[in-house]
Formats: sequence, C-alpha cells, structure tokens
Amino acid sequence: MASKPISLLLASHPGPTAVVTVVAVGLGVGLGYPPGRLVVLALAILLGQLSIGWSNDWLDAARDREVARADKPAARGDVPLGLVRGSAFVALVLSLAVTAFLGVGALIAHAVAIAGGWAYNLGLKSTAASFVPFAVSFGLLPAIATLGQEQPAWPAPWVLAAGALLGVAAHVTNVLPDLADDARTGIRGLPHRLGARASGLLAFGCLAVATVLITSGPGLPVRPLLLVGLVIGLAAVVAGVVLLLRRSPTRLLMQLIMTCAVVDVAMLALAGQSITSG
Repeated sequence: MASKPISLLLASHPGPTAVVTVVAVGLGVGLGYPPGRLVVLALAILLGQLSIGWSNDWLDAARDREVARADKPAARGDVPLGLVRGSAFVALVLSLAVTAFLGVGALIAHAVAIAGGWAYNLGLKSTAASFVPFAVSFGLLPAIATLGQEQPAWPAPWVLAAGALLGVAAHVTNVLPDLADDARTGIRGLPHRLGARASGLLAFGCLAVATVLITSGPGLPVRPLLLVGLVIGLAAVVAGVVLLLRRSPTRLLMQLIMTCAVVDVAMLALAGQSITSG
C-alpha cells in the first residue's frame, strides 16, 4: 500500500492534471508570458485540475468500490475519503485565489472551466450531455491564457471552437476504457449511448476539424511546422478511422487519439499571439 501522501496524489488523476497544466504552460510560452506570470498561470491551472481530480475520486468512491477499481486510492481505502473531499475544496479555493492575480477575465474564465469539471463529476457524466463540460472547459483553456496576459485579449472564435472539439475528443478518450464498468454502475453518458465504435468516430471527427481549424484560422501565419502538424494530425485521424471500421477499438485507438490531440495542442502553442482576436 502506498503512503497516504502518495495515495492522495494518485487520487488527483495526476496524468490528466499534468497534461492540462503543461498545455496551459505551452500556451503561456507561445503568448510570451514573462517567467513570473507563467508560474502563476501554471499554479492556477494545476490547482484547478487537482480540485477536479480529487472531487472525481471523492464523488465516485462508492461506484469505484462496486467495480473494484484497483487504480482508485479513495475506493481502496488507501486515503480517507474526508481528506480527498477536503483537498478538493482547498484546491478549488486556492486555484481561484491564484488566478485572480492574472486578472478578472482570466478568473471568470477559469471559474467557469472548473465549474464544468465539477458539474461533470456531480452528475452530468450520467447524461447525454456528458460532453458539454469538456467542451466548455477545454474551450475556455486558451481564454484563461489570453485573458491572463498583461494586456488581456479574448481568443479568436476558431480557437474557442478548436478547444471545445479537443474537449469532446478528450471526453471520449477518458471514457472509452471504462464503458463496461460504467454500465454496471448506471453511468450513461454520450459515449455509452453511442457505443465504442461510434464514439471513436466522433472523437476522430472532432480532432480532424480541430486540426484544420488550428492550421487555417484567420490571421495565422504560414509556417512549415503548422503544415507538418496538419499532415501528422490528419494521418492519425485516417489511421484511426480505418482501424475502427476494420475491427473493434483497441489500445492503439487511444494512442492515435492522443497523438492527434498532442499535435493540435502543440500547434496552438506555436501560433502564439495569432490565437487572439485582437
């Protein structure tokens, strides 16, 4: 059994938490954040993601115990449920307090994004609208970065759309491995209703559109690396669709979805100030 601090860390969904934080840092670097402000952005996003991750493990503990989830410390009893719950609320308050140093616009955007994550954990995950919190929260992630600049600016509409599409793809990627366990505990989100194959096609469709938006958005400079990203991203989409149509979804499907998503995020960071509407 891991120590209590390690178990608490594992209950925060460290993988997705780290990925979203790194994405925010990449956007901040692309936008030219000075080092101090970049640290504030990173800490704010990290705390917000920790809050969402801990609230998920706290709220899902009974469900996770029912299906014997070995990867859930709270469900296994490795860390007290009250500690996980308290940590979620402390991280929530701290994340908003830190974000306030980036300005009112960034604070509002981040508050709405975190609310989306909590709303998903509190019950939207069991509805046909399960994709909405991901679309909203991921769509607003670039806005937190652009509004948190010393000279705040709203992101261009195509950036918000691309972020929302990446969020839907992330939702499907997150849910696909757990479809069977979720069905046993009454979770019926959109991917569960569509089925594995249709959900996979939805994810790749969202990624394809997001990839095209990120490489052809108005005001974007013509850069060879963006064109390379377009080719890699669309190649991953085509490979994934072929795989889905030929056989049942496999782990390779998840890897292809993640590959395309990483390429899209890298291209957003590379676009720099071109992602703003000003």
